[in-house]
Amino acid sequence: MLSLFRAALCAAALASFPGSGSLSAHEGHDHDAPPPAAISNLAPRAEAVSDLYELVAIARAGELAIYLDRFTTNESVDGATIEVETPAGPETARAGTTEPYRLSAPWSRKPGSYDLVFTVTKDGNADVLPATLIIPPDDLSGTAGTPAQSAAAGGIRERSTGNVPLLLIAGLGGFAAGAVVMMLTRRRSRPAMVLIVAGMLAISDGAARAHEGEDHGTPAISMPSVRDLAQRLPDGGIFVPKSTQRILAIRTIRIESAAHRSALELPGRIIPDPNASGFVQSSVGGRLSPPPGGFPRLGAPVKKGDVLAYVTPPLQAIDASDMRQRQGELDQQISIVERRLARYETLVPGGAIARTQLEDTRTELQGLKDRRGSLDKSRREPEELIAPVDGIVAEGTVVAGQIAQSNAVIFHIVDPTRLWVEALSFDSLPGVRSAVARLNNDRTYPLSFRGAGFAGRNQSIPVQFAVQGDVAGLRAGQFVTVLATTDEEKTGFAIPRAALVRNANGQDVVYEHVAAERFEPRAVRVEPLDGDRVFIATGLAAGKRLVVQGAELLGQVR
Repeated sequence: MLSLFRAALCAAALASFPGSGSLSAHEGHDHDAPPPAAISNLAPRAEAVSDLYELVAIARAGELAIYLDRFTTNESVDGATIEVETPAGPETARAGTTEPYRLSAPWSRKPGSYDLVFTVTKDGNADVLPATLIIPPDDLSGTAGTPAQSAAAGGIRERSTGNVPLLLIAGLGGFAAGAVVMMLTRRRSRPAMVLIVAGMLAISDGAARAHEGEDHGTPAISMPSVRDLAQRLPDGGIFVPKSTQRILAIRTIRIESAAHRSALELPGRIIPDPNASGFVQSSVGGRLSPPPGGFPRLGAPVKKGDVLAYVTPPLQAIDASDMRQRQGELDQQISIVERRLARYETLVPGGAIARTQLEDTRTELQGLKDRRGSLDKSRREPEELIAPVDGIVAEGTVVAGQIAQSNAVIFHIVDPTRLWVEALSFDSLPGVRSAVARLNNDRTYPLSFRGAGFAGRNQSIPVQFAVQGDVAGLRAGQFVTVLATTDEEKTGFAIPRAALVRNANGQDVVYEHVAAERFEPRAVRVEPLDGDRVFIATGLAAGKRLVVQGAELLGQVR
């Protein structure tokens, strides 16, 4: 019994579904192919293009809003004179500084197809742009602009006004049938279930017959108000009204094939210029102490020859014992020589000894005193750590009393205005003509080739460049990407990096401007070219208009 009930219920549901059987293929309509997808909530509009200009005229409230842009760059054209041949005769559009050109068009309130001719005069040059404006009948949704859009809008309106009673009847019938079936199922009443299913079929058939004449006595459902909004279309394209394009500052270029030099993309790292940097090291181990002004802090500027720290070597017990012994010997010798010198000074006037002997004794005494003084000085005077070059302190964190090992790097001095880049290449460079360093924020710095070494770390070849010009934003140790241009050439399209975006799948895409208010994503394969451009290897043809400014914003349209 339950299987029979399930089969009957499925048949009733299929008969009452709006898109099946006699309800959908009623008289006067062809449902073999669905109508083309329409862009919802659009005001009637007309488009016209020429080699110079791209024009969009939008009809709203008895007025035409005319958007005039450069065809190649999509820049708005201001200060032009636009004369329009309308059904009411020739008219001149009013120019606005920040708004589109406007033209009074009371005839646009009536449905119909209107052929318009726009004559644009700018800087002494005139261009004629013909266009057709279609105002659909009963334009409740405002869906118009092209014959395809008008037909689609009519299909939407037809389905909305004709199928609503059927949907309502089917929904109410299904709800009531479900409630009754639940009650009858509990009572095991098979004849009653069959009656319910037959009643549902009769209701559906009656609704289909009532739909044949298209006159149901019910008013058409009002559609949403006209709103020109950017939206992503079912086929993946993007509709962006001209007003929104100006807000987003969308700019385009027409690509042409040309010969470009090949470029290699290398990982690199900022290093200081070897001739403008240096280490401050201690030749002996000892305890660090600050100079009179204190230790220099990180980033502090220093001059060549400045004392940055002192190192006092520690004395071991055996060294101290030896030094005391040597001091005692020197003190004893000094005492003996001093007594001898005093005795000679009394004998020289009487001629008992020669004056030369007196002078030798004085020299001997002075030598002994100098040796004694240097021995004391070696115990008390620390080693000075001096800056080898001008620059700033890039590394070095020292504390008073810290013990420094012999040959330890105490400070690293770097000239921040003279920086290099060391890149790693796994292939020999055929000939570097120019190079740039690029940061993660796409900022670039010109480089000058300095030389390349032999195979080094991990079989890679170190290649060094000097940063030219302003180095603001760079620091030693920072990772960059080096784009080195070589002598090899390849033919194709070069586009700015700003035109390249990533889709949800992580694939590189560009946006083609296929119509005045329509953009299509194109998947491409790119190769590095220079700091500002990439090379399109596959995916595009010559003459296409690509978005080079605002492409990232187009990718956010949903």
